[in-house]
Amino acid sequence: MTTQTRETSALTLGDAARRFMGHRSPRILVPLVAVAWAARVALGDWSLGDAVVPAVILGLEPFTEWAIHVFLLHWKPRTMLGVRVDPLAAREHRAHHRDPKDEDLVFVPLPVLITSVTVGAGLYLVLLPRFELAVMTMAASYSMLLVYEWTHFLIHSTYRPRTRLYRSVWRAHRLHHFRNERYWFGVTVHAADHVLGTFPDKDAVPVSATARTLGVAS
Repeated sequence: MTTQTRETSALTLGDAARRFMGHRSPRILVPLVAVAWAARVALGDWSLGDAVVPAVILGLEPFTEWAIHVFLLHWKPRTMLGVRVDPLAAREHRAHHRDPKDEDLVFVPLPVLITSVTVGAGLYLVLLPRFELAVMTMAASYSMLLVYEWTHFLIHSTYRPRTRLYRSVWRAHRLHHFRNERYWFGVTVHAADHVLGTFPDKDAVPVSATARTLGVAS
């Protein structure tokens, strides 16, 4: 059964970190990130690619988040060739919109997380020209996923913004949940929303009646 969080008192950052580490996704990702970076350091034989890979992953992250959010997480169930298609990630995300305070629903579903990191590792090893570069790509991509999970968790916790940057991210994501689900798709950064026209002024869009359901009956 999922854990419902109903606390009204604001968490400190340290309290939030401890709660974060009580969930399965961080308990998988934190050691995975540590092992990947340790392996990359141990391998040595550094090249320009070791700088380029993290830069590319970081640069693509806003658009990666946007595309996954729009096309996968907000997927509406449909029948294709007689088969109902409704991915787990989309089902869990609808549940997250219905109850944004449920901590367990904040994280990437465990089967999706495990599939992503294992399939990603396999693809990096097969497609990249050097083993060292594949390990660097694992380290950078897993780190970005951990940052995503932490940011998303923090936004939905009772921790309150202390800096201008975090306040802007926090506010935009709350607008996505509580004003209109068709906008503000970024989580860690909203550059793609600005580029792709999904970061309007709050008062420029109406309050959506389907922000909690995403237009799908439960």
